[in-house]
Amino acid sequence: MAQWLPRLRKLLPLDDADLTQVIDYAAKLPSDDEAASHLQDLLGESPEAVAFVADFVQQRGTQTQSSEKRTNGAVTAPAADTKSGEPPQYAPPPGPPPNHNVKGAPPPSGPPSGPNPNNAPPPSYFAPAAPPAPSYAATTSNIYGFANRHTNALIQAGNIRARDEQDMQQALQNLQYEYRIYNPEIEPEHETEYYCSCSIHQYIRRKMNRLDVQRMWSDAVMYPGERFYSGVSITPTLFSSNPYYLRCGSPFGYGYTRSFNSTYMWGPPRPNARAHLAWLHDTIALSNQLNRDAQARVDSREPPQSIWAPTLPNVAQLSIDDKKSEKGSDSKRLSTSTAPNGNPLAAADAPAKKSKFSSFKKSLGIKSAEEKAVELASSLRSSILAEEAGRWPDSAQRKLVADYQEKVGMASHIEKLRERKPIQYLHLLRAGYFEPIPVAWATQASNPLKFSVEAREGWRGITPAWRGYEDLAEERLYWVLNHREGSVGMRMKPDFISEMDMAQRRMANAVEPPPMYFSPDDTCMRLHTVDNSGYSKQVMPSPFRAYDRPEQPNDDSMILLDVSGSMDFDPVRPIYDRYLITGYARSTQPKNKDVAKSIIRRFTDALAHHDHQTLGYDLVTFANRATYIGAIHHRNFDDMWRGVRVGGGTRVMTGWQKVKELHFQKHRESATHHPVYGWQAGPETPILRLLLFLDGEATDMDEFELDLLGLSWAHVTIFLIGVDNCPHHHRHANELQRISDVNHHVSFVDAQGNCPERFVTHELLKRHLGYDISLQEFEEMEHLPAYTAV
Repeated sequence: MAQWLPRLRKLLPLDDADLTQVIDYAAKLPSDDEAASHLQDLLGESPEAVAFVADFVQQRGTQTQSSEKRTNGAVTAPAADTKSGEPPQYAPPPGPPPNHNVKGAPPPSGPPSGPNPNNAPPPSYFAPAAPPAPSYAATTSNIYGFANRHTNALIQAGNIRARDEQDMQQALQNLQYEYRIYNPEIEPEHETEYYCSCSIHQYIRRKMNRLDVQRMWSDAVMYPGERFYSGVSITPTLFSSNPYYLRCGSPFGYGYTRSFNSTYMWGPPRPNARAHLAWLHDTIALSNQLNRDAQARVDSREPPQSIWAPTLPNVAQLSIDDKKSEKGSDSKRLSTSTAPNGNPLAAADAPAKKSKFSSFKKSLGIKSAEEKAVELASSLRSSILAEEAGRWPDSAQRKLVADYQEKVGMASHIEKLRERKPIQYLHLLRAGYFEPIPVAWATQASNPLKFSVEAREGWRGITPAWRGYEDLAEERLYWVLNHREGSVGMRMKPDFISEMDMAQRRMANAVEPPPMYFSPDDTCMRLHTVDNSGYSKQVMPSPFRAYDRPEQPNDDSMILLDVSGSMDFDPVRPIYDRYLITGYARSTQPKNKDVAKSIIRRFTDALAHHDHQTLGYDLVTFANRATYIGAIHHRNFDDMWRGVRVGGGTRVMTGWQKVKELHFQKHRESATHHPVYGWQAGPETPILRLLLFLDGEATDMDEFELDLLGLSWAHVTIFLIGVDNCPHHHRHANELQRISDVNHHVSFVDAQGNCPERFVTHELLKRHLGYDISLQEFEEMEHLPAYTAV
C-alpha cells in the first residue's frame, strides 16, 4: 500500500506513519462501501479526494477477491510482518463483540430487547470513523483522555485541529495588538492588488494553509443539508458561499480611514465606529436567522417514528411505489402506517400496489420513501449503539455517566432526545455532551472546549444553533443550562450589543457603600493615587439567600487566587465610541494584587476566629499553571505571601484541578478516582468551600462553570475585582450573576475601583459560611483569635 502515500500526503495533513495506518485500516475494512465512507470522511469531497477514493476502492476490491480465493472464503486476521517480526498494525480485540443492549446503559431508555433488523445496512448515516491504529490512538488518548481505543470522525478532526488551534488564536491576538484593534471580534483588513508580505497577509495565508483542517472539522460536525463555507479569502468574491460576506458588510466601512506608519506608506484600514455598529447589527440578525433555519431543518429530518422498535422491516422486501401511488394511499407510506401490534414500521410489510415504473426505478437504483426511512432508522440505530458501546464500554463507566446526568439535571431530556431526535442525540453523543469533562483537558492549552466558534469564518459549533458563541465551552454551557430539569424558558446567550447595554445599566446602578464599613486601613486609603480619594460607588450584591447547608466542622475551606499578569498592571478602563474601543484610560485605584492581599488577610483572620482553625487554610494560585503556596494563617501570612508570583494568562481550570487534587488527597478514603474523569466524591466526602479571586474573565471560565454544574460536593464563592466605571467588568459580573442564579452551589460578589474591604469581606463570609452573619457577629469575628502553639 506504499504506492498510495504520495497521493494521500497531498490530501491529508499527517505524517507518513499516520497515513500508513489510515491506508492499512481502510484496506482491512469488511466492505468497499465502508472503506469509501471512511476515506471520504477523512478527505472530504474535493475532485482529488474523490479520484483517490475511487482508485483505492477499485484496487482494494481486486485484492480482496484474490485473497478470498486463496483462503476459500475464510476471514483471517492480518499476519505478522515476517521480515521485521513486528505484530500486525491493527488487529480486532479478542473475544465476542460487545453487547450493546446492556441494561443500565445511560440514558435509562435503552433500545427494547429483540432481534436485530434483518439485513440492516451498515452504519452510514453519521457513520463513526473506524478505530485508528495504535499510534494514532495514542494521540486520541492524549487529547481526549479515553483509556480505550474509541474514536470517531469528530475526535479525529479535533486531534488535528488541536495541533495549531492555540497558535492561531495567539497569532490573531498579536495581530490585533500590532494594529491597535482592541475589539476581539474584529480582524485587521489590508486589501491590496499586489503581493504583500505584511503580517495581515501572512496571517491570511496561515488560514489558507489550514483550510483542509477546517473542512475536516466541518465534515465531522455538519448536520444533514448544511454546506461547507470558509472565510479564507484575501478578496471575497460574489460567488462565495459564505452568507456573511455580502450581507453583513465590514466593521471598517467604505472609504477606509488608513493610518501612516514607518512600515507601510499606506497603513491598513482602521475600524469605523458607525460601520462597526451596522456590522454588529447585521451579523447578529443574520446569525439568529441562520440558527432558526438550521434548527428547523434538522428537526424536520428526524425520523417520524421511533428507531428503537423491536424489529425493523427488511429493506429488500419493501416495494417501490411511484409518486402517484404514494400520494393516493396513506397506508403505503411509512410515516403514517400502523400495524395491528402498534409497531408503525411493521405495517410496511403489507402488500401494496406496485407502480408500473417500479422495475424501471429499481433498475436505476432509485429508492422509495419507505426504503430510505428504514435505512435511516437502521443506520442511526447502529451508529448510536456503536458510539455508546465505545464511549461507555463497561458497567462502571455507564454508572458514572448516568450519575453525572442526574446531578446536572439532564437525564430526562437526554432520554427524550435519544427517543425522539436521534440525529441530534448522536451528534451530541459524539461530542461528549452526556458525560463529565475529561480531567486531562484542565491542563491542555488546546482542548476541544477551547476551540473557537466563528460564524463569519466558518468554524462551526456542535449544536444546530451554534452561531453567536465564542467557543465550544460556551456553547455547551448554554445547552446544558437550557435543558436542565426545572429550567423555565430558553436561556439564550445575550449578543454583544445586549451584553454591553446590560453592562451599562448595571454600572448606572452603583451607589455609595454603607458608611459603617469605613476603615482607614483599607488599601485604597493607604495607597491612594490621588488626594482625597474616597470609596468608589458599588453595585450592591443580591440579598443573601441560603441554599446549601451552613458550614460544618469537617468542611474543607480553601482559597484559589488569580495571579495573572493583569493583577500587577496599573488598572485601566476602555474608552468606547459606540461599541468600538478606541483606547484605554488609567484608573486611580490600587493594583488588584494589593487589594486581593488585604481582603484575603481579613477573610482568613475572620474565618479562623469563627471556627478556631489554627492550622490555616490552603492557598493555591493560578495563571497559566497552578501553584500550591501552602496553609496560610495570621502568623505566617507575610512569609507565605512572598511565595506568590504574578504573571501569565488566566486559566482557572489549572487552579481548580490543583484544588480538587488537594481536597481528595485529604479525603481519599471516601472518594474514588477514574482514569478519564478524575476524582469522584462519595456520600461521606466532606464539602469543599472554595473562595475564588478573579480580576477579569478567565479564558476557560465556561469550562469551570460546566464542571461545577455536575458537582454537589463543592460550594464556590467568587469575588471579582474590577476597574471603576469599566463596562467589561460589569459585563463579566452579569455573566457570573446568571451562573449563580442557575447553580446554587456558586455564589458571587464583586467590587470596583476603591472598594470598602470590610464590606466585601462581610459579604464573602456570608456566602462562604452559608448563613446570614449579622454586622455585630462580623465585628466580633474581626478580632483576632488567641493562637496557641502547635
